[in-house]
Amino acid sequence: MERNVTISSDMLEIQGFDLSPESTYPLFFLLLFVYVSLLFSNIAVLLLIITEKSLHQPMYILFCNLSVNDLIGNTVLLPQLMTHIISTERFITYNQCVIQAFHSHTFGSASHMILIIMAIDRYVAICHPLRYSSIMTTKAVIGLSASAWGVSIVLVSVLIGLTVRLSRCRSVVQNAYCDNASLFKLSCEDVSINNIYGLFFTVLLFSCSVGGMTVTYLRIALICWIKKSKELNNRALQTCASHLVLYLIMLWSGFLTIILHRFPSYPDLRKIAYILFHVIPANLNPIIYGMQTRSLRDKIIQILQRKVTPT
Repeated sequence: MERNVTISSDMLEIQGFDLSPESTYPLFFLLLFVYVSLLFSNIAVLLLIITEKSLHQPMYILFCNLSVNDLIGNTVLLPQLMTHIISTERFITYNQCVIQAFHSHTFGSASHMILIIMAIDRYVAICHPLRYSSIMTTKAVIGLSASAWGVSIVLVSVLIGLTVRLSRCRSVVQNAYCDNASLFKLSCEDVSINNIYGLFFTVLLFSCSVGGMTVTYLRIALICWIKKSKELNNRALQTCASHLVLYLIMLWSGFLTIILHRFPSYPDLRKIAYILFHVIPANLNPIIYGMQTRSLRDKIIQILQRKVTPT
């Protein structure tokens, strides 16, 4: 019978987390603290890079892309998630759910694309320092950034578009948030095309991401090994360590989320993995890059000294 029933209602119910009354508010305030922290840190770094002319360099322009992506991706997810945690009624309109899924997947794919471009930037800076300024021009960085966002938006638009065309026979989102898989699971139609494109999307994104990062870092390691320069090795470690740590965190949390969608018996673990995929990189980005990047770190220290030094 379920296969023949089409739901026309615009309202959906979010399953959310199965929380005890004692854990509701601690989780709410934890997520609130995480959200306020990532807002403050990412906005502060964005304002610092925008206002300080000495930071108008390719690496920092790319870092701005990462901060903007973190702010958008988490603002779409966390406020609504916090509302649903303390609310007894967890409802969302279908259009809002589609928008959340679109921004959520754009956040993931754009993160991979931006980190690939940042790896290329580091490769040119370390392996071709004399040609760096002529290769990584402002025009080139803006073009690469626009390409990263453009490719992500196109791929995700097709992904979500294939889901929106489906009719719905269910109204409960079996998740704490809206993503593409949760949306097409609301349908009783054949979703083979969705699964095929979703597999294509995932394989393409992760192949480009892992392949690009592997090739770039192997080339950097080869150059460092051939030249055997302590200064070059230190520069490579300082500039690449933070980038690689963030990439690995994002990669494995993304893998975990995708894999757990295939195991319905672990719903809470999947929800937690997906939230961590959003909030951990967003909170670590400004901290790790701020501490690892000398120019940015020096500017932060100068501003703090100005604040605490009496005039």
